[in-house]
Amino acid sequence: MALHLKAILRASIAALSLTVAAGSHAEVRLKLGHVAQTSHPFHTGAMKMAELARQYSNGEIVIDVFPASQIGNERDLIEGARMGTVDMLLTSTAPVMGFEKRFGVLDMPYVFRDVAHAHKVLDGPVGQQLFAALEPKGLKGLAWFENGFRDITNSRHEIKSIDDLKGLKIRTMENPIHIAYFRKLGAVPQPMAFGELYPALEKKVVDGQENPIGAIVTGRFYEVQKYTSLTGHVYSGVPVLMSMKRFNSLTKTQQDALSRAAREAATFERNQLANQDKDGLALLRKHGVAVTTPDRAPFAAAAESIRASFADKTDPELLRQILETR
Repeated sequence: MALHLKAILRASIAALSLTVAAGSHAEVRLKLGHVAQTSHPFHTGAMKMAELARQYSNGEIVIDVFPASQIGNERDLIEGARMGTVDMLLTSTAPVMGFEKRFGVLDMPYVFRDVAHAHKVLDGPVGQQLFAALEPKGLKGLAWFENGFRDITNSRHEIKSIDDLKGLKIRTMENPIHIAYFRKLGAVPQPMAFGELYPALEKKVVDGQENPIGAIVTGRFYEVQKYTSLTGHVYSGVPVLMSMKRFNSLTKTQQDALSRAAREAATFERNQLANQDKDGLALLRKHGVAVTTPDRAPFAAAAESIRASFADKTDPELLRQILETR
């Protein structure tokens, strides 16, 4: 009987040892925040990244996604990642300028010719240089989602030329380049956080705003805006960022799994956005929004002096590389 109990005990210890060995890496739970609604490709892309990260890490990495500014606006999220209170985030590039001035080159008006040009730049050496510049600031760049080209909406009248912008109060991001550009166009820029935008439009604190079609649709701005003008004045790349401290706490295998998941989710998110943009204009028209396509040449010409004035405040060499990328 004693021998039988000893055999059972040895078998139990062996089984326990195998279980510990199999689960030698404890589950890593990561918190990711963004400001968009759950219907936006930001969110579906983030959820795809969570799915792939769990798959590629054999279940070790779990990403909890918090949309709609639930854990802070974009600047809050960046600060949180630098301090280690937020693990991951999606953000527009404008707030990143406050931590690394070179990101300003991406917010220059009419610096990208089209989506294919933007992808080639961000997925190439320029994108990698920008991510490398963030690492001393405590941030790790994993991949580039996107928000698309920005257009203008307002509640006053159609915008068919630059003159139609004169005197309009237009919400912009807290971005000195965007503010300077809209001032150059004759508008009155009103910077504010995205989470404050809808009520500001509803109460007519501002006349209009500028965002890509996806954000206009998912933000339901068509409920409080009557006119959309397809100016396509700025392309909005969206870096997937992570706390450098948190990234370094992962094993090499986990880092590789997470990086792979982020890159593949970026391709997924871009495709989602392209599909949404195709349907978005039809939806705006369905809701009675007048959509106009102005001649962009004067808008682009007005951007040249803005790019020149901000080149030295960002990185003129990176700007040259972007413009010359073919």
